[in-house]
Amino acid sequence: MMVQIGLIALLIVAYVIVSRILKSSVTLLGQKKYANEVRITYVSKMLNLGFTAIFVLLVCLVLGIGYGQLAIFFSSVFAVVGVALFAQWSILSNITASLIIFFGFPYRVGDWVKVVDKDDEILGQITEISSFHVIIHRLSGDVVTYPNSLILQKAVVRFENREAALAMSQFVAHDTLPDKVEEQRTTS
Repeated sequence: MMVQIGLIALLIVAYVIVSRILKSSVTLLGQKKYANEVRITYVSKMLNLGFTAIFVLLVCLVLGIGYGQLAIFFSSVFAVVGVALFAQWSILSNITASLIIFFGFPYRVGDWVKVVDKDDEILGQITEISSFHVIIHRLSGDVVTYPNSLILQKAVVRFENREAALAMSQFVAHDTLPDKVEEQRTTS
């Protein structure tokens, strides 16, 4: 009994220390990447939630709750959550993509980008990266909300500044101009 109490106390101390290290590491990484404070807080909470689940699992094991009992409990919880998220699979994929974007996305708020999509190329400035989508303001003033899961699947071109994006915009317009001129000549 005393061994269990000692192990639980040790787990609690380790949990507090690792939680603080995790939070400070995410905050430092977020500041290094110039991430929004709300986004840093969101990612910290998501990672802390996962770490808390591991902590609870370890405490249950120390208390002597058997693997079989834990397996039944967690499989029931995951089955219910899985069915709920299967109906909303895009939410789960966007949340996962949000974490990937936070740690590995090479673009930041304020960058000028072009998302290469076969239906519509989106050229503009990233104004926000949230939990579910990236908001891009086009040169025309339109606002595009692009899902996180899709932006990870598309090619994204980053421009050094607005002028480079404008030059690309004019280059695209000049590329299509000869075709329009040729069409006008043949119809005249």
